[in-house]
Amino acid sequence: MSEVTTELSGGILTITISRPDKKNALTNAMYGALADALERAEAEVGIRVVVFQADGEIFSAGNDLGDFTQQSTGDGPAVRHVERFLINLVKAGKPVMAAVQGKAVGVGTTMLLHCDYVLLAEDAELIAPFINLALVPEAGSSLLMPLRIGHVRAFEMFALGEPVSAADAHAWGIANKVVSREQLRAETQRIATHIADKPAGALALAKGLMRDTETILARMERESGIFSAQLRSEEAKEAFRAFAEKRKPDFNSIGTR
Repeated sequence: MSEVTTELSGGILTITISRPDKKNALTNAMYGALADALERAEAEVGIRVVVFQADGEIFSAGNDLGDFTQQSTGDGPAVRHVERFLINLVKAGKPVMAAVQGKAVGVGTTMLLHCDYVLLAEDAELIAPFINLALVPEAGSSLLMPLRIGHVRAFEMFALGEPVSAADAHAWGIANKVVSREQLRAETQRIATHIADKPAGALALAKGLMRDTETILARMERESGIFSAQLRSEEAKEAFRAFAEKRKPDFNSIGTR
């Protein structure tokens, strides 16, 4: 599909999110294409490294809110490809890289926790607005983010939903490197080429030893159940109404469990 493209060169499969007119918000169909690309990467021996990048000013605005609205009313798709995408990302045996410019919102941030090498442009901002939308963290981030950056920083990211600068994301250990936007793609491809030249078998074995895949998948399943229930909650309905009406949500009249 035109909103997700792939290019294979020199053993590097570059997956490009290309919906810049909608801030690269991810639809169910786009998740399907991303999941397909990851399955291709695992199946083809000639693919040694996977790179995620995005066209336009920002990396991704996260989930498409139209899809969210359908899910909250029970009218969502029969197959939710986001789950395929995330499971494939967790299980990816080959090195996965990401090149991020501008805002990376929601899954645009949490997917980076599953990447092995992350480059940020100097203008990158990572945003995890789940609680602002009356939702909970997803993609295993409720487990991985505190492990990566500590509880207090992870709580700040989730509870406040404020942007984290590229410099802070690098200092906290979410990213490997910060470069100028002009250098971002060239530097990503340079490092990807360097990784592609390494012994693929040893890389896959090392990556497998570094990740507790079963624990991450178990946390994702738990998150998914809570996320789906919360998406249909009165809090979430108020959050999405307020977003559509361009006003501040009022959660004070909604009781807590």
